[in-house]
Formats: sequence, C-alpha cells, structure tokens
Amino acid sequence: MTDQTLPDGLEERLAEILAAHRELEGPLLPILHAVQAEWGHVPQAAVPVIAEALNLSRAEVHGVVSFYHDFRAAPAGTHVLRLCRAEACQAQGGAGIAELAQDRLGIGWHETTEDGAITLEPVYCLGLCASGPSAMIDGKVKGSLTRSRFLALIEELQR
Repeated sequence: MTDQTLPDGLEERLAEILAAHRELEGPLLPILHAVQAEWGHVPQAAVPVIAEALNLSRAEVHGVVSFYHDFRAAPAGTHVLRLCRAEACQAQGGAGIAELAQDRLGIGWHETTEDGAITLEPVYCLGLCASGPSAMIDGKVKGSLTRSRFLALIEELQR
C-alpha cells in the first residue's frame, strides 16, 4: 500500500493507541496488533508515525510488519484462506492444493481476488500435521483436504 494518509479521522485514534502502549516494555508488537485490530491492516501512513513515537526507523517498523504473517499492509478480503506450507502438509499433497488455490482464484500469496472475496495467505503450521494438507478459513481449521473437498470450500467462499 503506497497511500501515505491515514484513514479519515483516525489520526486521533492512532495517537490513543500509541499513548496506551508506548510505556510497555517492547511496545511495537502490541501497537501493531492494536493498529491492525482498528483498521484491519497496518496502513503505510501509520509506519512513520509509529516509528517516530518509538524512536525507531521506518525500516525497523516496516521490517516487523513484513516479517510476521499476521500483519497486513492492505485490507484483507471478506474471507481469509490460509494454506499450510509446512513440511508435513507438503508431504501429504499441500503443494498441489496451493497450486490449485492460486490457479482457481487467479491470485498469488498475500493477494486478494478482484471481487474482494478471498485473500490467500501461506502459514507455516496449523498444528494439524497428522491431518494434512490443512487450511484455515476465517479462523477455522480444515484438515485432510483433497482436491474435491478444497474446491467445494472455495466455491462456498465465493457465494
């Protein structure tokens, strides 16, 4: 996201978030979580404000946002589809499910379908190693995915 302005009227809310968390030991992650909870993502325009408040560089804040898969630089789609990319799921056909997802949705990792319905994200272990390949859809885990079961889940999300 290249927009350098905060969403309308939320400069004050960002200041409140900073004030509430600034004195914590290691405040950056709690601040970023609060910002994402407020806006659904970490707006690019918030990065320099956060950096200045914590006496960090913009690169340091951006590095944390881009390192952790739970933070987004743009709003997610209506549904968030996370596919496990860990070894156990890969050994059980996860690569094929990932390829199918990208082909069927017409998007890559960290992208959202044109209609805004589905955001596709990789995740490195959902804890269902014995039931791979697995996915998380809107916070609910799904295991033992087959091509047909996965296609049915995608069709349900697109309705």
